[in-house]
Amino acid sequence: MSTVLETEEHQALRAAVAALGKRYGREYSTACARNGEHPRELWSEAGKLGYLGVNLPEEYGGGGSGMAELAIVLEELGAAGSPLLMMVVSPAICGTVIARFGTDDQKRQWLPGLADGSLTMAFGITEPDAGSNSHRITTTARRDGEQWVLNGRKVFVSGVDIADATLIVGRTEDARTGKLKPCLFIVPREAPGFGRSHIEMELQAAEKQFELVLDDVRLPAAALVGEEDAGLLQLFAGLNPERIMTAAFGIGMGRYALARAVEYAKTRQVWKEPIGAHQAIAHPLAQAHIELELARLMMQKAARLYDDGDDIGAGEAANMAKYAAGEACVKAVDQAVHTLGGNGLTREYGLGSLITASRVARIAPVSREMILNYVSHQSLGLPKSY
Repeated sequence: MSTVLETEEHQALRAAVAALGKRYGREYSTACARNGEHPRELWSEAGKLGYLGVNLPEEYGGGGSGMAELAIVLEELGAAGSPLLMMVVSPAICGTVIARFGTDDQKRQWLPGLADGSLTMAFGITEPDAGSNSHRITTTARRDGEQWVLNGRKVFVSGVDIADATLIVGRTEDARTGKLKPCLFIVPREAPGFGRSHIEMELQAAEKQFELVLDDVRLPAAALVGEEDAGLLQLFAGLNPERIMTAAFGIGMGRYALARAVEYAKTRQVWKEPIGAHQAIAHPLAQAHIELELARLMMQKAARLYDDGDDIGAGEAANMAKYAAGEACVKAVDQAVHTLGGNGLTREYGLGSLITASRVARIAPVSREMILNYVSHQSLGLPKSY
């Protein structure tokens, strides 16, 4: 893909991460998933090389850069066939929230480990009865002396089994109005009352999904991230990076699938010419390439706005980038499998499992329909239907 809009540093980062990803590749990732293992070797090496924490502050062991650089890392690993889904959660959401709003003690405790990959943090917001409506979150936190007591449930939480802690979105009662307001809490994995159960997924991925139950989980006052009254700001400061990184995840996957299809179309010969010479094959692949490039441009815009501190502008662009990347990813994977025909469904070529995986970019962390709702009323000024 063209990188003329990027700095030399960004191009060098792409090349270095692409080389790392190529050394592991799709076979490594699929083997981890089939064996129920996590990609620890790749995660550890990426952390030691400074890629996982490229967005975190230098004073805490990070690279001092931003979401633009972290998105490059995930995109290139994905394009090599070895994406790290927990990058969306641990450094992008949790690392960003703690770096921006955490106490000095929280920063010292968590950021160096999140930066070098020795610590991992999960993120719990979705609930069985809330879905995309964060206003219906029922996980509550109440004060009890010097402690917080959390009760509630979360669902579709990635990587809790390997995470040292989970950043939980709960709601506390406003003393003035009595209304519930969002707050974020760091819950250690082994906290009493913090239970998890594995959700069996059709999706083949190393990162497992869990349902969480918080049953009178007692936490010290220091478990609250930032100020109690700034919870909504903190929450959205984490959700914009999540959307940017999901876009990077989708673009990387789409690029991987497209590259396999192009390689196949150049060499597969049924009649006189390779099948890639036929427009019925060539044009859909060209369209897929164009749509991935366009999605990447919007992702770059979103990352730039976020890194420049424009949270409102980044919110619109991040949602658009996530939408565009999800659509481009699904179309690229579908066309890649179709280009290979029966071979596209074989284990040898490793594309069939991406049919399911590509849907993640459309569904999570927010559906394309909710993004269209957002653009309808935030960008176009149309009235809400909900």
